[in-house]
Amino acid sequence: MTPEKLFELANHSGGTLYIMCVLLLLALTVIIERTLFLSKMQQSGDELIALLHDSSELQAASMQEGLRKHADLPHISLFEASLLEPEESARDTCAGHLEEALMREVPLLDRSLWMLDTVITLAPLLGLFGTIIGMFGAFSVLGDIQNAASQVTGGIAEALIATAFGLLIAMIGLVFFNGLSTKIRAIVHQLDILKLMLLNRRFGTHAPLHARPQLKVV
Repeated sequence: MTPEKLFELANHSGGTLYIMCVLLLLALTVIIERTLFLSKMQQSGDELIALLHDSSELQAASMQEGLRKHADLPHISLFEASLLEPEESARDTCAGHLEEALMREVPLLDRSLWMLDTVITLAPLLGLFGTIIGMFGAFSVLGDIQNAASQVTGGIAEALIATAFGLLIAMIGLVFFNGLSTKIRAIVHQLDILKLMLLNRRFGTHAPLHARPQLKVV
């Protein structure tokens, strides 16, 4: 299909194909940005978990280097909350403060995903709307008895492209929306693991996480 034909179809759709192109661009932007951001965050979170697993002291050189390297991660808020917790705090009190720090970070993970969710819902509706507008043009030629049949069927076929394009955008968006949601759940699971590891090392059999508050994450 030539570009000229595509522009003709877009014009006959009442402009809805142009709007859907904007929706597709918006969806791809959100998909690329969130995929890169969450993938990097998930990988860095695994590194922090491995560091904490291998080190019983937050003041260890390897642990300090890891915290500085990943200072922009939401995971760091758990370490900061643990370091600021008074030594006489009970486990439940400390767990509550760590949970509070965790919950403050979770909303940042699904930022912009509402736009992708909106595109998934709106694109098929716009496609259907464009098809209906195209149908009006297709049936407007019924006065030409000789060519009406061919013109109507051709017009209907062209009008259905809007619906197909809307469904295509929704399918692409849905696949990546589910993938990004899975990554977010994995990162939240990382945060829960870190919370438990910090609690276990402070109140369990591991060496306590005291000798603070020299940690400065920069």
